[in-house]
Amino acid sequence: MTKPTVVLTRRLPDAVVRAAGERFDVRNNMDDRRFTADQMEEALRSADGIICTLGDPLTAGVLGGGPWRTRILANFGAGTDHIDLAAARASGLVVTNTPGALTEATADLAMALILMATRRLGEGEREVRRGEWTGWRPTHLLGNSLQGKTLGIIGFGRIGQATARRARLGFGMEILYAGRNEIGVPRKSITTDTVSEALDAKAVGLAELLGRSDVVSLHTPANADTVGMLGSERIGLMKKGSYLINTARGSLVDEASLIAALKSGQLAGAGLDVYVGEPQVSPELLALENVVALPHLGSATLETRTAMGMRAIENLDAFFSGGTLLDPVR
Repeated sequence: MTKPTVVLTRRLPDAVVRAAGERFDVRNNMDDRRFTADQMEEALRSADGIICTLGDPLTAGVLGGGPWRTRILANFGAGTDHIDLAAARASGLVVTNTPGALTEATADLAMALILMATRRLGEGEREVRRGEWTGWRPTHLLGNSLQGKTLGIIGFGRIGQATARRARLGFGMEILYAGRNEIGVPRKSITTDTVSEALDAKAVGLAELLGRSDVVSLHTPANADTVGMLGSERIGLMKKGSYLINTARGSLVDEASLIAALKSGQLAGAGLDVYVGEPQVSPELLALENVVALPHLGSATLETRTAMGMRAIENLDAFFSGGTLLDPVR
């Protein structure tokens, strides 16, 4: 029986590549560079399925050029904002993702960024590397402790809840959250009541969360309802001297407004793993000492990236065998 042909648009962990090769006729992206629009169209013409990733050119312009041989896009990741879902549906493409596989790793990184920003760890690391450290002194690089402080979480889904658990149980932080209803996005099926009760977390409106939180952490998907949700007005509502953490998507934040708030002292610092137009990052943002900047490492553990790949394979298996998809994107 002929195996389905599957294109892997980026280099994936070895265990994932081996597992895919056992099930499918696999075509690997050997040089691990982002596909161009022409390369993506060729993949759509020649493969039955594609394991795609963040940054792949799956726009309406590309997807509308069919008809395609490809019938399923198995996204390697939770976010699907790089895929024009309406165009995919119009072209008869099924889309899946891997929402559960990266929860814990991304929450770990959010907590790491909270610590790095509030304790000024990036500044200290850079000072040592530059050879400018002159020795211990009582008032050197004083940061802020987390105990008794308030963490505001925007987007209380899997990752938001996992971050809240770490902050509450590990550091004694008070938890406020603005879930999908509070930020004007229709609620999905993720239950928050049990989690919020266990963590004594309080659901509040977005304006109240911004005004009361010492640290604000973003965990909402990027879509038409949330892109640009933190602009100058809402950043201006944030508590003076607070911190912004973003492990979700760069497009949620207006970077010019963020830079202005960091320069003025409205915000004490920011911990960022994602950016508008990444991998390009604003030089003005990178010049700020009170910014911790990471290269989109939220899910970057071997265990997590392997689990993400295996989940994508399971979705492909289910699709090609006529079974029930594990993670269909509606």
